[in-house]
This record gives sequence, C-alpha cells and structure tokens, in this order.
Amino acid sequence: MTPAGPRSARPAAGTARDHTERAQAALTAWLARPLTSLHIVLGVFGLLTLVGLVMVLSASSVQAYSEGGSSYGVFARQLLFCLVGLVAFWVGLRIRPRMLRALAPACLAGSVLLLVLVLVPGIGHVRGGARSWFVLGPISVQPTELAKISLALWGAHVLAARQRLLHNWRQALSPLVPVTCVLFTLIVLEPDLGSALSLAIVLYALLFVSGVPIRLLGALTLGGLAGAVALGLSAGYRQARITAFLSPETSDPLGASYQARQALYSLADGGLFGVGLGQGRAKWDYLPNAHNDFIFAIIGEELGMLGALAVLGLFGALAFVGLRIATRSVDPWLKLVVGTLTIWMVGQALINVGYVVGLLPVTGIPLPLVSSGGSALVTALFVGGLLANAARHEPEAVAALRTHGQGRVARLLGLSLPEPYRGRLRPGVPTQAPGRASARAQVPRQRGR
Repeated sequence: MTPAGPRSARPAAGTARDHTERAQAALTAWLARPLTSLHIVLGVFGLLTLVGLVMVLSASSVQAYSEGGSSYGVFARQLLFCLVGLVAFWVGLRIRPRMLRALAPACLAGSVLLLVLVLVPGIGHVRGGARSWFVLGPISVQPTELAKISLALWGAHVLAARQRLLHNWRQALSPLVPVTCVLFTLIVLEPDLGSALSLAIVLYALLFVSGVPIRLLGALTLGGLAGAVALGLSAGYRQARITAFLSPETSDPLGASYQARQALYSLADGGLFGVGLGQGRAKWDYLPNAHNDFIFAIIGEELGMLGALAVLGLFGALAFVGLRIATRSVDPWLKLVVGTLTIWMVGQALINVGYVVGLLPVTGIPLPLVSSGGSALVTALFVGGLLANAARHEPEAVAALRTHGQGRVARLLGLSLPEPYRGRLRPGVPTQAPGRASARAQVPRQRGR
C-alpha cells in the first residue's frame, strides 16, 4: 500500500507555490503602476517622520524634564519643526523643476553668505563647541543644511549642462569642486566635521550619478580619505575618538569611548523585542545625546532588533525608490538631483548607524528624519517633497495624470499637472512611439534664406 503522507503533502506544496507566484505577480503588477514611486516616497517619509517623533518624545523626556520641568519640551520643538517641514514638503512637491533649477545659483549664493555670517561673533551662536547656529528667539537654524541642498541643486545644474564633456577631468571638476571646497572650508571653520562629511557625500554623489570616469572617483576617494584623516588628527577630541575606535580595549571607558560603549550596552539590553517603548534606561543620563546622534541606540533598546531592522528597512526602501526615480527620469538635471539627494540621505543614515553599532568612529551625524533637530528635519522633508515631485514627473506618471486627471487630494494641495520633459533626452530614451511623427522629427529643419 502506498503511504498517504507524500500524496497529502503534494497539494500543500503546490498550494504554497501558487501563493508565492500570485504574490510575486501582484508585486510586479503593483511596481509597474505609473504612480507607485510616488506612493512609496509618501509612505517611507511618513513612517520615518512618525517614528522620529515618537522616539524623540521617548528619548528626550528625561532630559527635557530635568532642564525645563516638562517632559515634552524637546518634543514640542520637534513637532513645531515638523509642521514647518510639512510646508517645506509641500513646496518641494509643488514647485516646477524648471523654476527650481533656475533658482539653484541664487540658493547657492545665499548659502555661502549665510555660512560667512554664522562665523561672525554676535551673529552666529556657539552650541556644542561649534559656531554654526542662528538663534531667532526660541528657534535655532543651522545654515549648513541649506548648503547641502543648494550644492546638490546647483551641482546638478552644472553637470547636466556638461553631459558630453564629463570625460574631461577639468570640465567635470570645475567649478564644482572649487565651490565645494569653499563651502567645506567655511563649515570646517565653525567647526562642524559631521556636516563637512555630509557635504563631501553630496559632491561624491553628484559626480557618481553624472557618470564621471571611475579613475577620477578613485582619485577623489583617496584624496577625501587623506583629508578626513588629517582633519581627524587636527583636534584633540577628534584624535581621541579615532584612538578609542581603533583600540576600544585600552581606551578610557569614561572618556572618549563612553558614548560608543553606552550605545552598545543599550543595543544589547534591547535584545530581539526590546524592553518596551518608553521603558529604556539609557536616556536616564547614561547615554549623552540620546535623542539626537544616538537615537538609533534608543530604538534598539526599546523596540529591539526587530524595531531597528524595521528602521533600516525603511531607509532601504528610500534607497530603492530614489534610485528607481532617478533611473526612470528623462530630465538629466532631475535625474542628478534625485540620485544625489538619495545617496546623501541614505549615506548619512549608514554613517549614523555605523558609529552607533561600533563599525565607525563617532562623527556626530544625525539620523535623517528620526534624530532631534529642527533644521535637519525641515531639510529632509523638503528633500522628500522633491523626490515626490520627481516621481510625478516620471514619463508614465505624466501620461497617466494628464490622461486620467489628478485625485482630490492633489487638487486640494494645489498641485498642477506635471509637464512632460521637452529638452534633449538621454541616449536610448524614446520620445514617442515610432511612426510618421517621430520620423519627421528626425529630419533637420531647413531655415529660410
């Protein structure tokens, strides 16, 4: 008699295979929809902002109460900046790419002026040892965040205009690298090495996405590493951080390696599921800057490894959708802007997580959209608006929106229909289906005498 076990197992295996195939087909069909990129951007930025608000409230409650008598002091400021950031998101979503590109040089000039003014005593305010803040009553603004966005917009403008000349090193580097060096020098003079490192990521991303020769990127990488080492050894506290990272066993546990050790203790305490939201112990003055640079340690402690992986998954989704929009964009400038801003935000997140888990020396770079910080939050949400705007300008999205119209929410937000790109397309991108019109367009027009 044939055993019944294997026969009964076959339908179950077939059913599981069918479910997998259906799920894959549904995912493929969803990704092929014209507005999928827009929906992913909205979902990722919305979830990261929500996680950030919740974790800032939890991580800052003890410090806020000890300083101001209320557990909601830091959270209230973060919520206020979040509302301002939503307005910035709307501006980034609504502004036309052509207008934004035209404003890029003026934004860069304004950034340089602000970086100069913040160094003037009496105008710029010192916080955390760096003169990098403008204080307007209860609100403080950091101009370095505007400088990163301005460099991305202006640098993309310069490189997009020189697409055919980027194989020439001089055309690829000038004037982008000299201008970046000016911004970099002004930021280092504050001094703010973390923001200077973020600015270097923007420059590298611009050149990488534009497709400059690999040898040039390699030379810049070696030069950047040498400069980073020189800056790291130029100050005593930076040198102490590097030494503590290279030899944690012999470093002073209450000195330069204190934050890094406490962050690892917090992650270890969280385990798989965490100790519970709001129940972490590291924020009770054991981990400095718990609501800012080291908020990922609080996430790991209170939400466990699963919560930390969920946050990393959201940044992974941000990398996916940003590069997807960049590759699907037919506007060379928009492609450079989206690719650069995506690499910048994801790169900042990787550096922050890297030094929290002990893979990198502490650099003081916040976790985008999650760490406490008003200027960084407003800037990140503006980037989200730009990515959503670029998603609406994908060719398939433009065709769908102009054919079927916009939804009620888009009309309430005052969004106009996206315009198709009318400039010169990148090689290999068809402007329309082949036919009489496309054939006629390939014939050069003869000017009248």
